[in-house]
Amino acid sequence: MATTKGQRIGIWSIAILMIVGSIGSFAIIVLANMNNKSDTTRMNELMAQYQADVNAQTKDLSQKYYGIFSPFQSRVAPFDSVGVAELASEDLVTGDGNTITANSSYSAYYIGWGPDGKIFDSSIEDGALKAPLEVTPGGVIEGWTKGTEGMKVNGIREITIPSDLAYGERGSGSSIPPNTPLKFVVMIIPTPEPVEVPAELLKYYRTGGN
Repeated sequence: MATTKGQRIGIWSIAILMIVGSIGSFAIIVLANMNNKSDTTRMNELMAQYQADVNAQTKDLSQKYYGIFSPFQSRVAPFDSVGVAELASEDLVTGDGNTITANSSYSAYYIGWGPDGKIFDSSIEDGALKAPLEVTPGGVIEGWTKGTEGMKVNGIREITIPSDLAYGERGSGSSIPPNTPLKFVVMIIPTPEPVEVPAELLKYYRTGGN
């Protein structure tokens, strides 16, 4: 994933749930304040509905963009790591929306791989797209930020990132060794409307149901 190691909580990347944190942690906070079985049952129903709405939005976006983005999996291939000394980019599809800057927040699909040609993270899973990554300023590695500058929404770009603009000497987990350059194909899409959180859930989250 393109976030820094400390920020990689599940691609890197999902972000629609940033309103309340992850469903799991939100559930713990809410249910910890429940004093009776009926309240707990009601909250479980609301959280299940909210998750279903999130899943439905993810599915709708996948149906809209999978056919556009998935063919670019063919770009994944081994590359010469020694030859990657500077940041490079190639526009594969020119977008027609707003221009991305270093201070932009936006939604994106991506595929990331290393010199061995192995994908270490991807928005594509089981023939569909996962929820888009919600990118915020400072929330991704430097090479991603610089590599997407100048893109337009609905555009697709391949970015080649030298190791010093990726994870450098520390690497990231077992899939990205130290001093490893990376490649990404990134598609920026219009940011979807946030899924509305049921008012009852927000009440219990904020007040504990009091």
